[in-house]
Amino acid sequence: MSPEVLSTPVVDTAKAPDRTQTRARAARRRKIVVTAARVVLLIAVLGLWEALARAKVIDPFNFSMPSKIWDQIWTWMTHGTAIGSLGEQIWYTLYEALLGWVLGVIAGVVFGIVLGRITFLADVLGPYIKVLNSIPRIVLAPIFVIWFGLGPASKVASAVVLVFFPVFFNAFQGAREVDRNLVANARILGASNRRVTLQVVIPSATSWIFTSLHVSFGFALIGAIVGEYIGATKGVGLLIAQSQGTFNTAGVYAAMVILAVVALAAEGLLTFAERRIFRWKPAGSDS
Repeated sequence: MSPEVLSTPVVDTAKAPDRTQTRARAARRRKIVVTAARVVLLIAVLGLWEALARAKVIDPFNFSMPSKIWDQIWTWMTHGTAIGSLGEQIWYTLYEALLGWVLGVIAGVVFGIVLGRITFLADVLGPYIKVLNSIPRIVLAPIFVIWFGLGPASKVASAVVLVFFPVFFNAFQGAREVDRNLVANARILGASNRRVTLQVVIPSATSWIFTSLHVSFGFALIGAIVGEYIGATKGVGLLIAQSQGTFNTAGVYAAMVILAVVALAAEGLLTFAERRIFRWKPAGSDS
């Protein structure tokens, strides 16, 4: 008998890069298609809105139209507003929202991690936190105006209370969801409670915390705008209040568009920071 010949399968290593490149091209094509669809949808909605308003199918006084909204934004950009330049109003609101967001995030993360780690404190303070969370926090804005006046402090306070709770609950849940094996291994290696918290719990809860940051900045903007709407000397919220008071519908929509652009820019920065921090995570589909 002839000796049996054993054949070893040969892996074509050239196919792996080809598959990677194919997936990358497919992802790029999908991103282009999604972006194009978004642009087409926006143009279609704005065009339909403009056409219906010009044909008086909808009341242009109450609903305005995109062309008038753009004219209002351009007027504010070139000639300023009744309370100063448009850039000054945007910066004033952004400053209040950013400061309130930072303070709210810090407080939410600290309290969330602490209560997530210390069960006794969570049991004691849990009912009070639930009661405070059940209060519609927007109604606190007039109280903050009474307490802190028409300056930025009242708007920052409104932003803080809106940001705190979503960040707190995510940080708390993230601290509770830490892999117990990691904690046990760290303790076996002699790590103190402080080192376990700083080197195991907080890194594990970071993804939970970042999830809340995307939503919480929008809440910070809402807090600043509502505070300015109730009483302020500057800000985009005051522009909305003045436009409403003079029945300037285009002015109200123009301020909303400006806020949307600010919120989208902040969301883009947060997404960029998250991707830089979590490079180790597998890339998902773009949304």
